[in-house]
Amino acid sequence: MTKILIIYTGGTIGMVNDAKTGVLIPFDFEQIKANVPELARLDYEMSVHSFNPIIDSSNMHPNQWKVLAELIKENYEEFDGFVILHGSDTMSFTASALSFMLKNLAKPVILTGSQLPIGEIRTDAKENLITALEIAATKNNGKAVVPEVCIYFDNQLFRGNRSIKYNTEKFEAFRSPNYPILAEAGVLLTFFHKEILPVPTAPFYIQTEFDANIGVLKVYPGITEEVVAAVTKSRVRAIVLETFGSGNTTTDEWFTDALAQAIDNGKIIVDISQCKRGSVQLGMYETSSKLKKMGVVSGYDMTFETAVTKLMYLLAAGISDAEIRQQMEVSIVGELTH
Repeated sequence: MTKILIIYTGGTIGMVNDAKTGVLIPFDFEQIKANVPELARLDYEMSVHSFNPIIDSSNMHPNQWKVLAELIKENYEEFDGFVILHGSDTMSFTASALSFMLKNLAKPVILTGSQLPIGEIRTDAKENLITALEIAATKNNGKAVVPEVCIYFDNQLFRGNRSIKYNTEKFEAFRSPNYPILAEAGVLLTFFHKEILPVPTAPFYIQTEFDANIGVLKVYPGITEEVVAAVTKSRVRAIVLETFGSGNTTTDEWFTDALAQAIDNGKIIVDISQCKRGSVQLGMYETSSKLKKMGVVSGYDMTFETAVTKLMYLLAAGISDAEIRQQMEVSIVGELTH
């Protein structure tokens, strides 16, 4: 019998209105099972591990990513797949982080949640949970059909490190702006196999260290020297630079000098676009050619969530700054396209 481990971290899917305050508060997984009697009809052996205490995803931290990775490692041989119930606000960060932590992953790790609590009449939680379990259990010739970290939400399966949360008001909460979806749930559950990573043959292992000592600098018309200096002269090891269009910034000398000085002082600067769709192409325009010459790294079409978690992961990997810069510009687990 197929065995699935459900890891319940918290989030809207497991919330209920507090009778006294009217505020949404978390409840335990047994109450989730009571609200989804269909789970008993699935022909899987399901086990549950609940975080204690369960957490709102806004409080998610690299320490919790480490707990998740270690849970998967401890149970990797016993289970065929893993479903993580997680709040949607930081789900893309967690999925991106896990994609780098879980090395040579040959089994599905599917994150899901909901926009409405599972006890609500119109909730999206039931369908998301049931289909996430089905995806985690799906095999072909004894091998997992989706051997990667994914997010399932509103009938679509996304590569985790390509996903963004873009909507707080609709069930269609996530998108993958620069990569196709991996599967779609309609009358049939359809997998798009050419978009899915191959099953690795090397042994599974985890890398759990992260260095969160990074800064974020989002450029805008009229940005001041004081704002830029607050980031570039700080003690961070690396900076995610959110630029215009295909990687462009102001060419004011004070601005480019601030970036160049930060690089000279040993900081790694990664350029990603503020646009959700498209890619950074350093040197395409004059406004980004200076960045390329001074050594700014191209983040190509990585999401903000992936650029942040990948940097944290590489900074803690015990490799040289030159290797970090090189690794940021290549795909490790399908997170970017040149």
